[in-house]
Amino acid sequence: MGSNTVHLLVVDAHQGARPLPAYSHKTELRLAELLEPDGTLGEAGAERLVETVADALEVAEDKGVEDLLPFATSALREAPNGEEVLARVRRETGVDLQVLTGADEARLTFLAVRRWFGWSSGRLLVLDIGGGSLEMAAGTDEEPDAAVSLPLGAGRLTRTWLHGNPPSADEVRVLRKHVRTEIARTVAEFSRLGRPDHVVATSKTFKQLARIAGASASSEGPYVKRVLTGAALVDWLPRLAAMSTEQRAGLPGVSEGRAAQLVAGAVVADAALDLLNVSQLEICPWALREGIILRRLDWMAGH
Repeated sequence: MGSNTVHLLVVDAHQGARPLPAYSHKTELRLAELLEPDGTLGEAGAERLVETVADALEVAEDKGVEDLLPFATSALREAPNGEEVLARVRRETGVDLQVLTGADEARLTFLAVRRWFGWSSGRLLVLDIGGGSLEMAAGTDEEPDAAVSLPLGAGRLTRTWLHGNPPSADEVRVLRKHVRTEIARTVAEFSRLGRPDHVVATSKTFKQLARIAGASASSEGPYVKRVLTGAALVDWLPRLAAMSTEQRAGLPGVSEGRAAQLVAGAVVADAALDLLNVSQLEICPWALREGIILRRLDWMAGH
């Protein structure tokens, strides 16, 4: 249950094996956009959330799911009435949504990336831009040595800072300053760990930015190497900012639902690479969901 999408991923999973995706069911709920000005989830939003969870539950039952792992991220984590909404979901659907902390998101995403690329990647730096937050984690083991979550999600920033279509140059400049100030506060925490051997990004935002910068389409499969360079971001950022949402939606790999958020996502990606002194990163097909599944399998093996 993310800020943009509710994604039910059905996997055939057992200890020691690669979790194989068997079925994927996505709903563009845009939870973050359903929040009231004070951050609470209003009646209409709560109603849609309950409906979406009930639909996902029906799909899970149809697919013969034995074990359901329902998790929610920043939109519900930060809503002042989050607990009431979770209680309502539990009461009306029987689903007990667990809310992850930002640090948990960063750690579980890091675990997924570590398992995907393996130990030969050495010291990893992992970046993930969601709808509500930016996660960054780094380390040499399966548990990162540093893990932070910042309120710099592409959806959140678009809603708060970018109002024009396309946004004005002033809006983009003010957003850029805000994003860089936030990220700069955390740079020392990562610098002290030493230079990463492998920089990796997950999330739809990074995948779309890599795709428009020339990376292979998702239809070519998960094993094709996809990279995004800082130079490509510097080149594309002003071009994306000058486009309307409709024009961005026409770019390769950009979904209509996410086109509005792509400028804010590019601002965050550009700032993170620049401030962390990264010239290039690789896209990983595994992210938070896979991290949750892997952690669950590890737990099951120990019990």
